[in-house]
Amino acid sequence: MISPTLNQAHGHVYAGRHRMRMIARLNDEFRSTFEDGPVLMTARVIALPVELRSAAIVGVQGHTVFAQDDDPYEEHDWASFELGGQHFVWTIDCYDETRTYASKNPCDPDITTRVLTLMLAADF
Repeated sequence: MISPTLNQAHGHVYAGRHRMRMIARLNDEFRSTFEDGPVLMTARVIALPVELRSAAIVGVQGHTVFAQDDDPYEEHDWASFELGGQHFVWTIDCYDETRTYASKNPCDPDITTRVLTLMLAADF
């Protein structure tokens, strides 16, 4: 199940290896700490038992292995996993400071707000 994130939909796919590595590093830092950006959950995730929801969040933060299926653009901005009988998906999108438009440069944390969304595959 590969789907382009906001980053890829706005042309950042063809940005070059150095740029992709920089985006991946910034996405990894955000995903592992949840600092400097919001973390959203869909209604289906919020409706899950708190223990399962907490375990899913820990799973997202601890995710370090990206397969070609989960990360074809090598930006570490999308993955899926199974937990407690549920199929989870998370994405990171890079917006401008107002979270209105895609970031013009997701390599620049001063003008980029990263947003992580945790959802069930059924929400996707």
